[in-house]
Amino acid sequence: MPPSDATITINGLGASAAPSANREFTIDELAQAADMTVRNVRAYQDKGLIPPPEIRGRTGIYSSAHLARLRVIGPLLAKGYTLSNIAEMIEAWERGHDLSQLLGLEQAITSPWTEEIPAFYELSELMALFGRQFSPELLARAIQAGLISVDGARFKAPSPRLFNAGVELVGIGIPLMSLLDLLTGMRANVDQVAGAFVKLVVKHVFDVYGSSELPPAADVPRLADVVWRLRPLADLAVSAELSRAMEKAMQAHLGERMDSLFQLLNQSNTRKR
Repeated sequence: MPPSDATITINGLGASAAPSANREFTIDELAQAADMTVRNVRAYQDKGLIPPPEIRGRTGIYSSAHLARLRVIGPLLAKGYTLSNIAEMIEAWERGHDLSQLLGLEQAITSPWTEEIPAFYELSELMALFGRQFSPELLARAIQAGLISVDGARFKAPSPRLFNAGVELVGIGIPLMSLLDLLTGMRANVDQVAGAFVKLVVKHVFDVYGSSELPPAADVPRLADVVWRLRPLADLAVSAELSRAMEKAMQAHLGERMDSLFQLLNQSNTRKR
């Protein structure tokens, strides 16, 4: 849940902010974060879909609220809405609701789940990290699994934590191809759990208003608060279940190895006698 005193202002409207809402962007940085072109950002601004930036000197400074809005526009366009349709919806929000409250809900839904900053690697660095295991086939498999992606002449690791975990596991002797197979299967299961978790909240929190009606303006801040609270709650739930499952798996699989080691030790002592 965002701090209560953290606010941003857009055209004079205060909007609830997440811990990441203090981030500021130039237009190039904003376009990169939103995965779109600078030309698109300017076009959306010209049409009033996002408010103008704060001007400092000769530079326009955008905020996380701008990024949240762009992350709403993209999916709406993908669903077939036109820019005019989206502009009309924003106008309807402004007429019927406090836009600052809707921006708070919008930001809670579309803000990145993690604050991880992607890491970048040259091809030579990847070859050095994975040694003899590295091959064009393995590189293609890592890209397909989403562990890395092509970024011009470099390669981007969207999650350095995941990437570094892979490097460490390879370092202790786990084949990288086996890790990529595990990641693919694990991701499908995690996606299923995450989908079920969010659908549960949608059903019991959001759907009570019906799909054809806007929630009362007074309820919008509570909905934003629910979305922010999902983040630590989901992390806690998944962490607890993973700990339980890892303990069970360690005892089941490595416990057998320990039994074998004790038996071998006992046999060795018997022979010495």
